[in-house]
Amino acid sequence: MAAPAEARSDVLLPAHEGPWTLEDVLALPEEHSQRIELVDGMLLVSPLGSYRHQRLVGRVFATLDRACPAEFEATVELNVALSTGRLLIPDFTVVKPCDADITFPVSNLVLAGEVLSKSTRMNDLVLKRHVYAEASVPYYLIIDPAKKVVEATLLELGDEGEYVEIARSVNGVLTFDRPFPVTIELPS
Repeated sequence: MAAPAEARSDVLLPAHEGPWTLEDVLALPEEHSQRIELVDGMLLVSPLGSYRHQRLVGRVFATLDRACPAEFEATVELNVALSTGRLLIPDFTVVKPCDADITFPVSNLVLAGEVLSKSTRMNDLVLKRHVYAEASVPYYLIIDPAKKVVEATLLELGDEGEYVEIARSVNGVLTFDRPFPVTIELPS
């Protein structure tokens, strides 16, 4: 076996030639301090979020979980497998429950949510937004804690295959009716 090569933030990955595959990523040892995602053969490695980031994820998850109708379920950090061999791990999701193992089928994803951080901001705003839209994920919720008052934006997939804003937080409170009615109070 080749000597490990340092990837980022203390994650040691085995030497690897060529593009990574979903099978390669799923064969990696479990890493509890990093998030490893896969887009088009490239690994996206990022540290787990800060206390504030995780607090926001927890608050939003708990609120979505309480508001979910019986046919949906809220989750956190779910391995979402896309049909293109991509693997994303949204901060939180709303799904149609199904029998899944280590990966969850994107076809059962109703809403993907990301809390922006310095290390993931561009990927969340540009790359993941595009990938989720391409995979026909109906809703994408983006939370930005970098503002004085935390901001959140809910996007819905439009007829043209691009996301359209349908709700924006006001004074740290986000309210929307689709995919189900909920009001989320965002902590500062």
